[in-house]
Amino acid sequence: MSDNKFTCGLCSAVWKKSGSTNCWSADPSKGPARPAYCPTHGHSELINEAFDLYKEDSEDARIAKVATRVEGMCYESEPGSETINARWTRVEDTIAFAKLMDYKIIGIATCIGLLDETNRLADILNAQGLEPLSICCKTGSIDKLDLGVEEKDKVRPSTFEPACNPVAQARLMNQAKTDMNIIVGLCVGHDMLFSKHSEAPVTTLIVKDRVTGHNPVSVLYGQNFYYKRLQVKAMNLKR
Repeated sequence: MSDNKFTCGLCSAVWKKSGSTNCWSADPSKGPARPAYCPTHGHSELINEAFDLYKEDSEDARIAKVATRVEGMCYESEPGSETINARWTRVEDTIAFAKLMDYKIIGIATCIGLLDETNRLADILNAQGLEPLSICCKTGSIDKLDLGVEEKDKVRPSTFEPACNPVAQARLMNQAKTDMNIIVGLCVGHDMLFSKHSEAPVTTLIVKDRVTGHNPVSVLYGQNFYYKRLQVKAMNLKR
């Protein structure tokens, strides 16, 4: 197997069998053996160099430390039991992270289809003492045809449809000097461009999935039945 063909997902079988993996065990000395496909084989130097970055006095180091603190705060022990229960939603995780980072101005890069959700989020952020601002993906209302696509590529051909403009969303937030940006429902690809051009750190609260109510993991849970087609035949990209 190539040193660069990483397949950590295969350890799901190890986890199901023993309740632990080589990289997560209550007692590392007694955990499962490191499988042949483990990235640690041949890459320990790179892994350790990356971890050393978190020990520096940098924004990356601070983000890593605060993210770790928030992860711990997300759970609570049950008195008189070894049970650990999750207590925070993703919205609460995001608020806690922003506060611990001393972030104040929070940008929301929103899909036009989730403006109501964006306003609800803004209300919560305001109530928590943060300063949200939101910018819609269709800002500028520029025709999709100006991208160089054809009429047939529109959702509704022969009608006016504005193109998404994620770079503009990012640049407007850069201009506003946001401390942190949140993606709310941007399309695949548009989210990449937004993240690439954002000067502030970016996190995702809602990922676009028009069929599942923005819950794409449901496809993974249903792949042995409802979505098994994804494993047995190539997707048809023609309209």
